This record gives sequence, C-alpha cells and structure tokens, in this order.
Amino acid sequence: MITSDVQMGDGVEIRHPDLVNLYGCHIGESTKIGTFVEIQKDARVGRRCKISSHTFICSGVTIEDEVFVGHGVMFTNDLYPRATRDDGGLQAEQDWRQIDTRICEGASIGSNATILAGITVGARAIIGAGAVVTRNVAPYAIVAGVPARVVGDTHSSGPDPTPAEPPRS
Repeated sequence: MITSDVQMGDGVEIRHPDLVNLYGCHIGESTKIGTFVEIQKDARVGRRCKISSHTFICSGVTIEDEVFVGHGVMFTNDLYPRATRDDGGLQAEQDWRQIDTRICEGASIGSNATILAGITVGARAIIGAGAVVTRNVAPYAIVAGVPARVVGDTHSSGPDPTPAEPPRS
C-alpha cells in the first residue's frame, strides 16, 4: 500500500507497489525500492538510493543520496520500547520520544544489519552484513560484527573495497 501522502521524486521504481507499505514518507528521484519494504511517516530516502527487499525504515530515519540498503535491514527509533505505560495502558505516540538516525551520502548497509536509534553512519561508510550498529560510524569506515567494530576503511581499499576479515571472537 502506498498512501496519498507519500512524496516521490521522478523516476522512482517500486518493483511491486502492492507488496510495499509506504506512508507519509519522502522518496527521492531515481530511487529503487524492493518488495516487502516498509517506510514510515517522517522518514526520508534520498536520490538514487537502492532499498532492497524486506527492509524496515521507521519514522525519524534520514537516508541521504546514493545509499545502498541491503535485504532485511532494520532501523529502530526508540532505545527503550515498551508496549504499555506505567499505569498499564497501551502506549500512544505521546508516550515516547523518537530518536532520529542519519545515513550519510554514499554509505552501504549489508543485508540483515540492524541500526539502533540515534546513529549517524558517515559518508561512504560500509556496514557489514548482519552487523548490529550501536555507535556512530565514521565516514569511509568499514564496520562488521555484533556489536559492529571498525575492520577497515574504504580509503585504503580503493574505489571498490572488499571488507577486511571481521575479528574472530
């Protein structure tokens, strides 16, 4: 379902519009969105991005231009989620504070990564598949693991980097 309040730039490609959930968000021109993607209200996706299938982009997430988001990537916007208030009633929108997240230009996020609320991923950084990002990631850094740790940088790897071997535990 794509609601009427979605702002889409020219040339946005949605593989199967009946198999996505987009509402109240902004999608920049020439961005590609795969199947089974949800992008919530107040989320922004820049120009020339690729959002792969099964990805969840919640309110408060800003993805700048030319970002790659792999399959099954999850973003969060609340560090202390609860279903109910202290009085036992279900939480409503006014009962929690959204924490914004920014993914800077040209970054790449590997499949099944989880990005915690409040994180900034720097320009051209690479997040390894399955990583859990709990801290800001510097521009050009390559991070991997749980929790994600720096394992290299894209400067030393050239224009088409191959991530360094993740540290063994």
